[in-house]
Amino acid sequence: MPSDISNRSLAKAGQARIEWAGRFMPVLGRITQRFRKERPLKGLRISCCLHVTTETAQLAETLRAGGADVSICASNPLSTQDDTAAALAARGFNVYARRGEDRKTYYKHILAVLDSKPHLTMDDGADLVSTIHQRYRKTLAPKMVGSTEETTTGVIRLKALAAEGKLLFPVVAVNDSQTKFMFDNRYGTGQSTLDGVLRATNILIAGSVVVVCGYGWCGRGVAMRARGMGALVIVSEVEPVHALEAVMDGFEVMPLVKAAPQGDLFITVTGDIRVVSRSVFQRMKNGAIVCNSGHFNVEIDLEALKKLSRSIRQVKPEVNEYTLRNGRRVMVLSEGRLVNLSCAEGHPAQVMDMSFANQALSAEWLVKNKGKLSPEVYRLPEKLDQEIAGIKLKARGVQIDRLTPEQKKYLSSWETGT
Repeated sequence: MPSDISNRSLAKAGQARIEWAGRFMPVLGRITQRFRKERPLKGLRISCCLHVTTETAQLAETLRAGGADVSICASNPLSTQDDTAAALAARGFNVYARRGEDRKTYYKHILAVLDSKPHLTMDDGADLVSTIHQRYRKTLAPKMVGSTEETTTGVIRLKALAAEGKLLFPVVAVNDSQTKFMFDNRYGTGQSTLDGVLRATNILIAGSVVVVCGYGWCGRGVAMRARGMGALVIVSEVEPVHALEAVMDGFEVMPLVKAAPQGDLFITVTGDIRVVSRSVFQRMKNGAIVCNSGHFNVEIDLEALKKLSRSIRQVKPEVNEYTLRNGRRVMVLSEGRLVNLSCAEGHPAQVMDMSFANQALSAEWLVKNKGKLSPEVYRLPEKLDQEIAGIKLKARGVQIDRLTPEQKKYLSSWETGT
């Protein structure tokens, strides 16, 4: 099968790691079994722009079990696991992903998966949908069943496209499912971000001042995990409600420029551009470490940092030291890209189990509702969200109560008062 990967000889090692991830993904496993029997995606061509990891490989197998022809490219140049890419290629998938690929290759790979003429796309950042709208409005778009979107950043882009009346087909915002953002964003990002920092630097978190930029679900998770490891956590925010929540959660909240001289480690999780800006760099203490766990590498203003610096050198893999003209040094991890995937292995399989269950069920839902949906951004029906949570609880051996008929009636009525 046509593919562009780094090293096919890594397939055996990748296969073992894919199987390991599968042990911790019972929800997706159950969906795979049903898909194999029912074949709800039969005849469908699906192009995926996702992080090429072991968990993504499990999703690809689920989609194929449902009858789909699947092509995959990387959604981030530094997140690809080359052994996973090799294993997927060996299994017969079209894979276009090389760890460390440059920008030109990245977009070449996006075009390669779109050459399969997909009926449905799966995005992690909306790059496939964006490319279709820019280059294939008259060819691919009219035949699209729809798309799914994994990330907060991608959903923001898609809702902006829809608000302008320019979205050409329906999209399911997987990120808006409770079984995605409450677990993947919070627990997954919280753990994997600090895992990436530790693998890259081996610093001691206990006693360090960690500045978390952004207090959405990802920021909540990072702040919670950093505090759990003994850090003094400062939160910077622009939204009053989020900032107030951080205060109520027991964190110190202040503007980033005020936190700059105090921080030992800065982690951005905002989804916006130039969060760590020139004025922030100028106030940082010597040896401060800066990294990003938002989707794109735009949250840290590296161009401004370069202009402030007299030299740049790599001191460790994925760690660049910028020496400023005033003599102070700033360490940037993984070129400002996703630290949890660039320096570690990304989210644990247990949370990606639910996220990718949402992806698989979203694809099925779009197919079932083909021709009935207007070009808008949709949330997966709550019933399916609840189904995913129920399967996950059952897999963990957890039982919960059920409403009695009397309780259901009471909750749906208005007559009974005090």
